[in-house]
Order: sequence, then C-alpha cells, then structure tokens
Amino acid sequence: MIRSFVTFLSSFILTGCNVIPPSDIEPINNFELSRYLGQWYEVARIDNRFEKGLTKVTANYSLRDDGGVKVINRGWSQNKHRWKESIGKAYFVGSSNKGALKVSFFGPFYGGYNIIKLDKNYQYSLVVGPDKDYLWILSRTPTMPSNLLNEYINFATSYGFDSNRIIVF
Repeated sequence: MIRSFVTFLSSFILTGCNVIPPSDIEPINNFELSRYLGQWYEVARIDNRFEKGLTKVTANYSLRDDGGVKVINRGWSQNKHRWKESIGKAYFVGSSNKGALKVSFFGPFYGGYNIIKLDKNYQYSLVVGPDKDYLWILSRTPTMPSNLLNEYINFATSYGFDSNRIIVF
C-alpha cells in the first residue's frame, strides 16, 4: 500500500527534480517553521498523478533530528477503500525564514514546496511546486470559509494558475 503511494509521489518529484517555483512567483518571507509545524488539511488542489482519487488528504509536519522536517501525507483512496500514506523529509532551500523548501519521498530526489501565501495566524497556506501544474490550498481545519478559499484561489489565478483545474473538497 505505502509502496504504491510512494511510487505516485515519486513521479511528482522526478518531474525535473526542480525545487524552485515558477519564475514569476516568490515564496513568502518572514516564515516561521515552528508556527507551520503540525497538522494541515488539503481543502483544494490541482489534481496530480500521485493524489488522483484521494480525498481527506492531510499533511503533518514535525521536526527531524537533523534539523529538517518530517512529512507524513495521508489520503483516502476512494477506489481502493483504504488509506494511503507516505513519509518524506523536507529541507529549506536557502534561508530558513523564506517559505521555500524541497521535499523528498524517495531517495535523493526532491521536489519544490513553495509557500506563496500564508495568513498571519498560520491557519491557511497556498503551496506550489516547480510549475503551474502543482498547487495546494491547506487549512488547519478540514474546511475553509468560502470567502477565504476564493481569496486564495484568486491569488493563485493572478499568477497564472488555471482556476478550472483546482478541485475543492
């Protein structure tokens, strides 16, 4: 079960192994990892191969002994009627006060995890990958007020992300 999920996640990571966001997008500054750690719920995303068919997706972030971040992603497979889980690691790309990280779920291959919008209370986050095919809107709770969700979607579309591709849960 875990191996197949890792295979799907690896396909994302191997997509160029690029860790920087699209050139017209800048990760946030004044980022505080300690406030970002913990449980997040995926409330919207641009669908991708490694999450296809998954709902109730969560991400849990905690500190690793080596200073990195332990990542546990979990989602419910509608087709297989079971949970899929993948454990990875993330590290800052450059300064630790910038929301630019690289994440790996498979060996030495990393993909971008770039936080481009984050509310001041660290309750809602907009994360993008290396190109405009990867986007996640995360919340500390399973749902997000519709006005805030629309604000985050509009922010993404202002940078060229296709709102028609964003799936809201």
